[in-house]
Amino acid sequence: AERLEAERLEAERLEAERLEAERLEAERLEAERLEAERREAERLEAERIAALRAEAERLEAEREKARREEVERREAERREAEAAAAAKARELAALAALQAIAAAAEDPDEALDTEALDLELVDIFVEEAGDLLDHSDGLLAQLRETPADEALVTGLQRDLHTLKGGARTSGLMAVGELGHAMETLLEAVSNQRIELDEATIGLLERGFDRLHGMVTRIAARRAIGMPQALIEEFIARAENRPVESPAAATPAATDAAAAPAPAATLPPLKPLSKPIALAGMGEEDDALARAPQEQVRIRADLLDKLVNYAGEVAIYRARLEQQLAAFRAASQEMERTNTRLRDQLRRLDAETEAQIIARFQRESDSGREAFDPLELDRFSTLQQLSRALAESAADLQSLHESMEELTRQYETLLTQQSRVSSELQEGLMRTRMLPFESLVPRLRRVVRQAAADTGKQAQLKVDGAQGELDRNVLERMTAPLEHMLRNAIAHGLESPEARRAAGKPEEGTIRIAIRREGAEVVLQIADDGAGLNRAAIRARAIERGLIAPDAQLTDAELDQLIMQPGFSTAETVSRLAGRGVGMDVVASEVRQLGGTIEIATQPGAGTTFTLRLPQTLAVTQAVFVRIGETQFAVPIAAVRGVGRIPREEMVKPGASYRYGGEDYALHDLGALVGTLPAKGEGHLQMPLLLVGSGDLRAAVAVDDVLGSREIVVKSGGPQLASIPGIFGATIMGDGRVVVILDVAPLVRRQAAQAATAARHAQPQVEQRRVPLVMVVDDSVTMRKVTGRVLERHGFEVVTAKDGLDALERMAEVVPDLMLLDIEMPRMDGYELASAMKADVRLRTVPIIMITSRTGEKHRQRAMDIGVERYLGKPYQEPELMRHVHELLKLEVAGDGLLQ
Repeated sequence: AERLEAERLEAERLEAERLEAERLEAERLEAERLEAERREAERLEAERIAALRAEAERLEAEREKARREEVERREAERREAEAAAAAKARELAALAALQAIAAAAEDPDEALDTEALDLELVDIFVEEAGDLLDHSDGLLAQLRETPADEALVTGLQRDLHTLKGGARTSGLMAVGELGHAMETLLEAVSNQRIELDEATIGLLERGFDRLHGMVTRIAARRAIGMPQALIEEFIARAENRPVESPAAATPAATDAAAAPAPAATLPPLKPLSKPIALAGMGEEDDALARAPQEQVRIRADLLDKLVNYAGEVAIYRARLEQQLAAFRAASQEMERTNTRLRDQLRRLDAETEAQIIARFQRESDSGREAFDPLELDRFSTLQQLSRALAESAADLQSLHESMEELTRQYETLLTQQSRVSSELQEGLMRTRMLPFESLVPRLRRVVRQAAADTGKQAQLKVDGAQGELDRNVLERMTAPLEHMLRNAIAHGLESPEARRAAGKPEEGTIRIAIRREGAEVVLQIADDGAGLNRAAIRARAIERGLIAPDAQLTDAELDQLIMQPGFSTAETVSRLAGRGVGMDVVASEVRQLGGTIEIATQPGAGTTFTLRLPQTLAVTQAVFVRIGETQFAVPIAAVRGVGRIPREEMVKPGASYRYGGEDYALHDLGALVGTLPAKGEGHLQMPLLLVGSGDLRAAVAVDDVLGSREIVVKSGGPQLASIPGIFGATIMGDGRVVVILDVAPLVRRQAAQAATAARHAQPQVEQRRVPLVMVVDDSVTMRKVTGRVLERHGFEVVTAKDGLDALERMAEVVPDLMLLDIEMPRMDGYELASAMKADVRLRTVPIIMITSRTGEKHRQRAMDIGVERYLGKPYQEPELMRHVHELLKLEVAGDGLLQ
C-alpha cells in the first residue's frame, strides 16, 4: 500500500511538473506572440510616422515653391509697376519739354511725316543725339568758365559735326541745318574771326536747347519746323553782322520747312570747317571719338533681372554655407563618438585578454592545458566580435578622415564660388550705377528755361558730379530734382533788381553737391536767394487749417510745412509755382526710396536742402538685432555704433547715452515697432544700437546685437513702401524673411506723438463739442449700420475693423465712447478692452460690448475686464442710444438729437 501510495504521489508530481512545464511553455509562446505583435505595431507606427514626415516635407516643399513663385510674381509686378511709372514720368517730362518749346512757334502741331524716313535710322539717331547733346552741354558749361580753351570749341565742333551728319543721313534736314549753322559759328570762333563773349555763349545755349527740343519732338514722332530765324542769327553772328529782320520767315515758309524738307528749299550750304574735313574724315573722327567709350546697350529690365538672380545666388550660397557648417558640426560629433567607441573597445580588449589569462590559469591548475596562451591563440565568440568591432572602428575612422577631406575641399570650392559670386554681383551692381553727371545737362536746361520764364538770371554749379547712384534711384530722383530747381528759381532767387539792391550779383547761383557717406549718397541743393519766408509759410498754414493761429512752432517745424500736399506760398498759379505739388513730390519720393530730407535756411543768404539717399536699392550692409523672437536688419549706413547701459539707467526719465562726444536719446525698439519691450536676457547690461540720421541721435535698446552682414534688399511692395520705418526685407540663408528697418522715422514718429499728446491731448478733449464714438467690428454691415444710427443722433463716428486697427487709430485720437464686438481677427474684443484698461490714456473710455455671445460666462468676463455695458445682437436702437447717453451723461431733445 505504501508503494502504491508512493507511486501515486510520484505520478501526481510528474503530472504537476508536466502541467507546469506546459503552462510555462504556453506563457513563453504568448510572450513571444505579444512581443512579435508589439514589434509589428512599432514597425507599422514607424512606417506611418515616416509617411507622415514625407508628406509633411512634400507639403512644405510645395508651400515653399508656392511662396517663392508668389514672391517672384510680386517682384515682377513691382518691376512692371516701376517701369510703367518710369515710362509715365518720361512721358510727362517729354510733354513738359514739348510745352516749353512750343513758345518758339516754329514746330507745326502735327505728326511727323514718316513716309520718306527710315524709322530704324531715326531711332538710332535719336539715341545717339541724346548722348551727343548731353556731352555738348557739359563742354558748353566748361566753356562758360574757361572761354579761352580751344579744345572745348573743337569738341563742340566734333559733336555738332557728328550730329549734323546723323541728322542728314536720317532725313531730318532741319536738325542738320541748325547744327551746320552752329558749327559755322564755332568755326568763326576757332579762326578768331569773332570773339567768344557772353552773348555768343548764350546764343549757343539757345541753339543746343533748340536742338534738344527738336530731338525730343522727333522721339515723340511730332513734326519739327525749320528754325530759320535762329539759323539766320547764328550765321549773322558768325559773319559779325547785325541780325536782319526775319521778314521772309512767313507762315507758309515755316510750314513748308516741316521735316523732312525738300532739298530745293534749303539755302546754299556753307563749306565745312577746315579742322574737320568733308572727304572721309567725318567717319574716322567719329570712330576715334567713340573708340575709348565703346558701350553695349541692354534692356533695363534684363539688367534688373540679372541683378535679382545674382542676389538669389548669394542667398543660396548663404544657405549652402549654413548647411555645410551643420555638416561639419555633425562630422565633429561623429569624431567624438568614434573616439568614445575606440576607448570602449580598448577596455573590452583588455577585459577579454584578462579572461584568456584567467582561463589558462584555471586549466593549468587542473593539469589540462598543454599550451601557453602565447603559444596558441584561443578566442571565444565575444573576443572575435570585439576584434571585428575594433576593425570596424578603424574603418569608421578612415571614412571620417575621407569625409573631413571632402568637407575641406567643399569649403574651398564654396569660398572660391563666394568670391566669384561676389565679383559677379559687384560687376552687375556697377552696371546699374550711373554717374550723376549724366543728369546734369538736363538739369542745366531746366534752370535755363525756368530763369527765362521768370526773367531772372541763374547758373547751375555742380560739385562731385562723378559720384555714382543706382540707376533706379537716379531715375526716380530726376523729377524731384527738377521740382527743387524750379522752386529755387521761382521762390528762392530774387529778381536782378532786388539782388542788386541787396548787394548781390544779378546772376543767382544754384549749387548741387554730391558726396558719399558710407552706403548713402548725400545731395545738397543750395541757392543764394532770400531764404524761406517763414511768415508767409505760417500765414498760409493758418489759412489752410494746418495749424492753429496761436500754435507755437519751432523754425524747423515751420520749414517742414512746405512738404505738405498742396502747400504753396505763391500768390498766383504759373507754370513754375502755385499748385503746391513740387515739394510734396520730393518728400514722397525720398521717403519711398528710404531716404531723408533736411532743410536749412538763413534769411537773405539762401536755403539748403540736404537729401540722404541709398547708393543702391539692391545690396547693402546691415546690422542684425533681435527683439523677443523677431530679428530685424538695420542698414549700416544709419548705425553709428553699439553700446551697453546699466538697466537702472534705462528707466530714468530723460536719460541719454554719451558716445563720441554726442548725447543719444534712449528708446526701446519694442516700443518703436509695437512689440514687447526689450529685456536683454543673458546680458548684465542692456545692449544698445546707436543710430544717427542728420541731426537725429538715438540709442535704441534691443535684446541682442547679432552682427552685420551683406544682404540683398527686396522690396516689400507698394503696401509696405508707404509705412514709415520699413526700408524693405531680405531673405536669410535658412529661408526666413527679415524686415529691414529705417529706425530714424520710427524715432521721429514716436517723439512727435509724445509731443502732440503732451501739447494737444487735453485741449482736444475740452474743445470737442460733438462726442466721438468708435465702432469696432469686423463686419462691414455692422459698422455701417451702427455708424448711421449714431450719426443720425448727432454723434461723430470713427470705425475700425479689429482691435489692432482700433489701437492704431487711437494713437491719433481718443474717442469718448467705444462700441466693441468680441470675435474679430488679429485682436478680439476682450484683448482690446484689456489693453485699453491697462493704458493710462485710454482706461477712462467707456466701452459698450455688442456681441452675439449672450451667455453669462462671456458677460462675466467682460465685466471683470471693466466693460461698462453688455448688449446682445441684434440690438434695439432705443436701448443702445439710452446706454450711450447714460455713459456720456448727455441730454436728449425731443427729436432724439443731442442737446
